[in-house]
Amino acid sequence: MTTEKIANVDLTTRANVYFDGKCVSHGFTLADGTKKSVGVVLPATLTFGTAAAEIMECVGGSCEYKLAGTDEWLRSGPGDKFSVPAHSSFDIRVDEAYHYICHYA
Repeated sequence: MTTEKIANVDLTTRANVYFDGKCVSHGFTLADGTKKSVGVVLPATLTFGTAAAEIMECVGGSCEYKLAGTDEWLRSGPGDKFSVPAHSSFDIRVDEAYHYICHYA
């Protein structure tokens, strides 16, 4: 099931813009203090680094991703999730806008 709405959040209105605008996100905090971000990756091939562990949830579009230390590209579409360990990285290939929620673990 794809997340469509998130209620009762404290939203940061200033966008985080990465890779010359190819990725734009907004951070928010839930009432229980849990931090997340929501954003879009535009068509590109990019490498993201992680500080905390992350779960990437696709809410629109699709992507292919490859976790650090692996050679296999996997596909993620609406309703799909993939996990990235802390202090790691992942490559992402996007042919159409990929809309996501990043759940920080």
